[in-house]
Parts: sequence; structure tokens; C-alpha cells
Amino acid sequence: MAKRSIVKIDEEKCTGCGLCVPACAEGAIQIIDGKARLVADNLCDGLGACLGDCPEDAITIEEREADEFDEAAVEANIRQTPTASSSPVRSVAASGHHGHGHGGGGGCPGMRTITFEDQPKGTVKPAENCGPTSSALRQWPIQMHLVSPTAPYYIGADVLLAADCVAFSVGDFHQSYLQGKALAVACPKLDDGQDTYLRKLVAMIDDAKINTLTVMIMEVPCCTGLLGLAKEAASRATRKVPIKKIVVSLKGELLSEDWV
Repeated sequence: MAKRSIVKIDEEKCTGCGLCVPACAEGAIQIIDGKARLVADNLCDGLGACLGDCPEDAITIEEREADEFDEAAVEANIRQTPTASSSPVRSVAASGHHGHGHGGGGGCPGMRTITFEDQPKGTVKPAENCGPTSSALRQWPIQMHLVSPTAPYYIGADVLLAADCVAFSVGDFHQSYLQGKALAVACPKLDDGQDTYLRKLVAMIDDAKINTLTVMIMEVPCCTGLLGLAKEAASRATRKVPIKKIVVSLKGELLSEDWV
């Protein structure tokens, strides 16, 4: 052990949003029991690439006795870190990125290159009438930067806030989840200006007086940031609105559905 720089996470400030997880290329930070935690000292290089991604300023750099940074341990950690659930996927090639910027990295399960096992014929069933299915989308635009939070279709509506990848993963997204709801889509990892998203969500709750807010996200850690935005908006709004969290696997399977 040696005295060196290493990240420190204030659990009192941490909301478990998960935005720091993909920022750590070494996979040293994970969300455990709803909080961001440093899983091992030897995985942290102490450079602090994750600091700017924490909206609560819960991450700082401290000087303390810690195990030396171990690149071999980092490589092993990146290879072994699961994508978060029991989805039948297998790793094909881990990312070769080992930098410390924000452009993605091997530490983020959402950035891994994976392929699904071959599916038996007939797994994806066509509609009974063999014709095209109807879209349940009832508005435009849908991207959070473009929508007006007080547009007529949000007034008093049940709103679905979906991560960008959800509709591509869930085969019956329109029929099972979008039907009867107003939609907004966003990516908590790649979209800039998320403070704008926060203000719009507050306006939906207070001004549009939405009925419910369903947040539908993928299983990857970076997706939890969208739920964090919704919760923060609900805490800032003067009205109370029920929030439902739906988490789906990389193959579009329902993993959990809970009111939060």
C-alpha cells in the first residue's frame, strides 16, 4: 500500500443516479444497494474522470493509504463485469478504450460489444393477421430537447419517459407500454443539457399537471440516470405525481416494474 490520490464517494450526497458508472473506464465504481461505491482501491487510478459526471458533487479526490493502481486487475474486472442480469448474452469483444475521458470505455456495460445467442426459428412471431401493426404514438415531437412540456398532449396525461434504446429492444413496445400515453425520449448518457430536461419534467408535473410518469429504462447502469432525473424533478415540483420504474433487459425482456 502507498499514500496516493483516490476517489471518495459521499454516501449522504449520493442519490444512486449511476451517471458516474460509465464515466469510470476502469469499472471501479458500481451502484450497490442504491449507492455509488468504489468496489476496489486497485481499480481506481485517482485521476477523477468521474467527478464531473456527479450532479450532487458526491465524488471527490482524497489522499490516503490505498492499494496501488493495478492495470491487470482492471482488465480482469472489465472482462468479468456482467451486464447486470440474467439476459442470455455473451461478450464478443471488450472495448479497447483505456483512456480517462467521457467517450465511453470498457467499464460501462452499456458500451460493451455483445451478441445474442442464436434464437430458434419462430421466436419472433408475426401479428395474427400477418399485416403491419398500428403505431400507438399519438404526438410529435418526442425527443426531450424538442418537446414543449405544456403541449396539449401532455395536459393531464399519463406520460412515458423512455430511454432511447428501449423501443428498439422491446418487441411490443407500442402495444404493451406506449398505448394511451404521451411520450418523451432521452438518453441519460449521451444527451447534453440535461438541466433542460429537469426543468421540462418539473413543468410537466406542475404546469401540464400530468397524471402519472412512467420511466422506462434499459438494464445498463448509465440508464439509471433517467430515473434519477425523474425523481429529482418530482422532488422539485410542487405537485405530487406517481412515478413507475420499468427496467428491461438488452433483449427487451421485462426485468422489473415498480412504483417508486
